[in-house]
Amino acid sequence: MRIRFWGVRGTIPTPGPTTIKVGGNTSCVDVLTSDQQLIIIDAGSGIRQLGKALKEEYAGRIIGSILISHTHWDHIQGFPFFQPVWGRNNRFVLVGQKRVNQRLEEILAGQFFEPYLPYNFQTLPADLLVKEVDDGETFIIGDNTLVEVAELNHPGGCLGFRIENSNLVFTYCSDVGHYNNGFDEAVLKLARNADLLLHDSHFGTMKERNRFTSWGHSCWLEAAQVALEANVKCLALSHYSPDLTDTDLEDILQKTRRVFPNTFLAKEGLTVSLPLTNKLPD
Repeated sequence: MRIRFWGVRGTIPTPGPTTIKVGGNTSCVDVLTSDQQLIIIDAGSGIRQLGKALKEEYAGRIIGSILISHTHWDHIQGFPFFQPVWGRNNRFVLVGQKRVNQRLEEILAGQFFEPYLPYNFQTLPADLLVKEVDDGETFIIGDNTLVEVAELNHPGGCLGFRIENSNLVFTYCSDVGHYNNGFDEAVLKLARNADLLLHDSHFGTMKERNRFTSWGHSCWLEAAQVALEANVKCLALSHYSPDLTDTDLEDILQKTRRVFPNTFLAKEGLTVSLPLTNKLPD
């Protein structure tokens, strides 16, 4: 299972000299399974560069699934600039949370009209199928990949994903705030014995995290404690606050490794293959 990181920042893109090593684009990861199924997770600003890469990698039709953890702007703002949706032969299944009052397609389409953009969702040439899922639902992609979803503790709701492919597990929990009296059990269930857990690491200190509990985000320490509790093999920190610099994140990495040694920073441009049998990424 190949995993590539295209956007690792939370809240808002933060380009500049202090974020250039880790990256300033918002959430986007792509996964390539053993049977060559393309799975994209989230469509933050990082999906723009992914789209350019896919156009070079696929000479013909691009077919894939796009899993949307939730529709806060930093997880969907790049979708209108994802070049493959402008290819008439391309096909994507967009998977996201079922809501009571508003359909996922309506939310995504809400970015695609004046005064925001000079075109609308319905004019996109690619074949787009929107599928809504409930908390606890599982579905199959291709022949060998099972995806389990669970709702995490985050304002407005957020899905975490457990992707199982050829006896390997990648768990994605980008936005979650744990409880003062314990972990979000949904995260522990999704992460149990995973080969790699990507976990929300928005806050640089527990003091800051405790000041903003209503934001629904975690500190690196909680990510490390979850990794221990869930018996995961490796931990990737991600969804960093826009205020955290490259220097801050390197310091956070060293602190996290003292709690859970098999930790690395998710960085733009980084590619990893599961199982991670060799040295951890720098």
